Parts: sequence; C-alpha cells; structure tokens
Amino acid sequence: MADGDGVTGRVIRVRLDETATESDIGALRKWLEREQRLDELVRAGKLRIHERRRTDETGAPMGVGMEIVVALVSAAATVAFNQLLVQVGQAVEAWRANRREVEDGDPPEGSVEPVDLDG
Repeated sequence: MADGDGVTGRVIRVRLDETATESDIGALRKWLEREQRLDELVRAGKLRIHERRRTDETGAPMGVGMEIVVALVSAAATVAFNQLLVQVGQAVEAWRANRREVEDGDPPEGSVEPVDLDG
C-alpha cells in the first residue's frame, strides 16, 4: 500500500528509538493489531496497521529504519481521531511494559504522532 492509497490522509505514526530491533517492530505491530478497539476498526475496514520504511532517514540509520503506520481508511471526526491517537499511545506504553516483563533490558522508547499525508 502506498501512502494515500485508500486513506483519508490522517495517519498515526509509531516509531521506536534506535535501540529497537526488527523483532521489536514486528511485536509492537502485532500488539497493536490485537488491541480490542483497534482490531474492531481493522475488521470493519476503517483502519489499517502496517509497517513501512521510515521516510525521513538520510544515510544508513542506526537501528531499524522502520515505523508503524495506523491509517484511517474512512472519514472520521477530529474527536474520533484524537481518541484513536490517545488509544494508540496507551497501547504502545502497554507493549513497552509487557516487553519489560518478558525480555531482558529496557524496551525501546516510542513516539506516537499524527501525520497529515495531505501536507
């Protein structure tokens, strides 16, 4: 899926810091896909969650140069989008807490931010 294919231009970008591994990226994406409300939206065809290469990298990135994109497929009110943004942020923090419990070392830091594909 290319940026903008079937989306409204409202996406949430989830990034992990340079300490993240490919395994971390995949595990976080699967965690997000299993979050109940996000799963409901995906099943209803209103949301897509996928990985993509980071678009702002210059040269060889430190760590994994991937990000997770949570993209609205159908139009949504600003309030609903803002609630989705909060929910994704909470899901990332829950994943970090879970990873801390099941693996050695600190989990990568994460950032969750809205991105307007329409510019």
